[in-house]
Amino acid sequence: MTAPETDPETLRRRAGDALRTARERTRALTGCVDEHELTAQHSPLMSPLVWDLAHIGNQEEQWLLRAVGGHEALRPEIDSVYDAFEHPRAERPALPLLPPKEARGYVTDVRDRVLDVLETVPLRGAPLVEAAFAFGMIAQHEQQHDETMLITHQLRSGPAALTAPEPPPAAPDADRLPVEVLVEGGPFTMGTSAEPWSLDNERPAHPRFVPSYFIDTLPVSNGAYLRFIEDGGYDDARWWHPEGWERVRRQGIEAPLFWWREGGGWMRRRFGVVEPVPPDEPVLHVSWYEAAAYAAWAGRRLPSEAEWEKAARHDPASGRSRRYPWGDADPTPDHANLGQRHLRPAPVGAYRAGASPLGVRQLIGDVWEWTASDFLPYPGFRAFPYREYSEVFFGDAHKVLRGGSFAVDPVACRGTFRNWDLPVRRQIFSGFRTARDAESA
Repeated sequence: MTAPETDPETLRRRAGDALRTARERTRALTGCVDEHELTAQHSPLMSPLVWDLAHIGNQEEQWLLRAVGGHEALRPEIDSVYDAFEHPRAERPALPLLPPKEARGYVTDVRDRVLDVLETVPLRGAPLVEAAFAFGMIAQHEQQHDETMLITHQLRSGPAALTAPEPPPAAPDADRLPVEVLVEGGPFTMGTSAEPWSLDNERPAHPRFVPSYFIDTLPVSNGAYLRFIEDGGYDDARWWHPEGWERVRRQGIEAPLFWWREGGGWMRRRFGVVEPVPPDEPVLHVSWYEAAAYAAWAGRRLPSEAEWEKAARHDPASGRSRRYPWGDADPTPDHANLGQRHLRPAPVGAYRAGASPLGVRQLIGDVWEWTASDFLPYPGFRAFPYREYSEVFFGDAHKVLRGGSFAVDPVACRGTFRNWDLPVRRQIFSGFRTARDAESA
């Protein structure tokens, strides 16, 4: 959507398409394994896949059938079971979960009723329905859980259950790109007040002054990260945050998650496939501590969240902030690696059409990028429609990630979209790029 839509029929069509796209992906992620695999907990870090499936339906029922449609509860007795804040992931297998067949029937019943609501409810006036916001919110929620389920697929043992075509190669000019670009100091507009389906932590738009800095043209690659490993990066406390160093020592961490040494090289497991680590892909499955240690070793640092967003959205020629690095148009396969179209990042230097005005590439898609920033509210933040989406996570315990990954659908990925996680997390599809102060040039 290149500009906020107001025509109700266009909004209904967009919302319906987003809901159907999410459901097709959910079915693919839950339909490729047997019932045992759906009900098993493949890691204490993640829920059983069948929990995610029914949780998707329960959230859709609560917000779109009850809150928007005014319907009576279909299954009020399961609300507590699928409350993500009431039950930590490690405890969910012990809950009275709907079995796979019943969960599938429940989410199908909810969706059929939701599509009827979408056809009749006015899409203006109340904040939940203005511009079909609640429908967009639920489509994003389902896609976020689809990404979570894809992480579970990466953690599960056994043969591959998912397939996808290979991503495009690096652009022909990739080896001639500058290592970094200068972003001139000055103000820019951060966040958004106009994006109809933006979530509360992206709001409101506000001016932010950022001093001049340099930022990597490309994400840090596996090959570059291997140089850090081979230089003893995991054995030198100088590069590490104290908490990260303690964890590395205690857990014996010596490389990104899913990597191991074999012979004279490195191997990795990716969705059930064992393969040599490809040197030209963005590094994946690293914690914030690992990203920050690499940056320190390289004589650089992680960019702040504001620096990342300015590099991704600010157009020096016009002075305005774009929706995406390439402009205001929605992402296409030429712009970015999104939507589980591929099951891996594209090589660094791919997606020339997705570059920012300064020539920075792959800011959207491929890998989530850790930033130096804590997850904090913007000036003027207001929780909507519930505190538990963002507000309860604000503080210094969580670090911000930006840009999305190959596992993120375009509906849940914008130049303003904010993700956050604990700095120890490695199972997520996380990478990074580095920056440095202009004064250090």
